[in-house]
Amino acid sequence: MSHQIILLIAFFAALAAGLINSVAGGGTVVSFPVLVAMGIPPVTANITNTIGLCPGYFGGIFAQRNDFASQKKRLYAILPASITGGIIGGLLLINLEERSFKILVPYLILTASLLLVVQNPLKRWLHLRAGKHSPSKAGKISAFSLLFFASVYGGYFGAGVSVIVIAMLGLIYDDSLTRLNVLKQAISFSINITAAVYFAFSGKVEWLIVLVMIFGSVTGGLAGGKLAGKVNPDILRWLVVIIGIIVSTIYFIHQ
Repeated sequence: MSHQIILLIAFFAALAAGLINSVAGGGTVVSFPVLVAMGIPPVTANITNTIGLCPGYFGGIFAQRNDFASQKKRLYAILPASITGGIIGGLLLINLEERSFKILVPYLILTASLLLVVQNPLKRWLHLRAGKHSPSKAGKISAFSLLFFASVYGGYFGAGVSVIVIAMLGLIYDDSLTRLNVLKQAISFSINITAAVYFAFSGKVEWLIVLVMIFGSVTGGLAGGKLAGKVNPDILRWLVVIIGIIVSTIYFIHQ
């Protein structure tokens, strides 16, 4: 496969991931396997994918910038755990053997797919729960702990982490999901950017592919923003779930 074709495929994979992330979530489930299929080692593909898709989260924060001011205090309280978790996840990815990550790949993709399956029921549950009672102190501590482990997972792989984050925020704060969504975007961005900064010095980054993927993910994010009202996010989400299950099954068979 020529280098030009690899770059072209990487661009369209990132474009698809950016569009999916802006409409439904789970874009990594699509873009990561594409990079691996092109012959890029799994750890390098994961790192390259993380850095290439990172700018997409900033677009989501900018779109909800009016809600961001009210969430700053909460963000500052959560950031230390998110950043620490992202660094730990990145350290695990870099320092564990490539084979260890390769063994985990089908489980990680399947986990991300299952998280997308429960995304809507989880949102409905949080909506019903909202306003009924304030979260208990024990519940808040448990949710903060889970947020930390979600950050570790996000730094290590990342797909589906936003589903865990929004669920934990709903347990910690008595607020609407619309207002908490910008906080979710900021936390997801902090996890990914922390890991990305660490990965940048790992020597395992395909920088030319990263550059192409950045353009692709931003283009896809902008397109997704315009299509958000026209495309049924549930259909797109289930498409990603089906792709994720198929891809994880293929990985399981070929291990």
